[in-house]
Amino acid sequence: MFDQPPGHHLAQINVAKSRFDQDDPRFAGFTGKIDAVNAVAERAPGFIWRLKSDAGNALDIQATDDPRFLINMSVWESAEALEDFVWKTIHVKVYDRKAEWFPTLDTPHMAFWWVPVGHEPSVSEGMSKLDSLRLHGPTSEAFGWESLPHVAQWRARRCG
Repeated sequence: MFDQPPGHHLAQINVAKSRFDQDDPRFAGFTGKIDAVNAVAERAPGFIWRLKSDAGNALDIQATDDPRFLINMSVWESAEALEDFVWKTIHVKVYDRKAEWFPTLDTPHMAFWWVPVGHEPSVSEGMSKLDSLRLHGPTSEAFGWESLPHVAQWRARRCG
């Protein structure tokens, strides 16, 4: 429904509120794997950029006043590249355990949008896109997997 415009890449934001503080041993199954997942992402075909602190840690980014609110943002050459990373790498093993660490949210927690090649979206831009999806549903401004009919692996997992 929202085909990739020429000269654009796919940006994504994914937010969650963890059940535990970052130093809680019950959260170690997630925090202990995040560096490996991010390293695989950065080497994945089609990876362009990801949000991280100066120390290289995405868990350091505070998008809200809530220390349990986590944010992930990245840019990929295409939806297919992101889909392959999500479902064909170590990422899927962490995803399969998400219910242990994160409660289900009542509103969309993930959004995609097209960005010009070379653009690195800000946290405020990402949060704005997520708000747009929550308020208006899928539009060319912000959308989810369901608006990318040429990618299908998410349907088997009901991601997003």
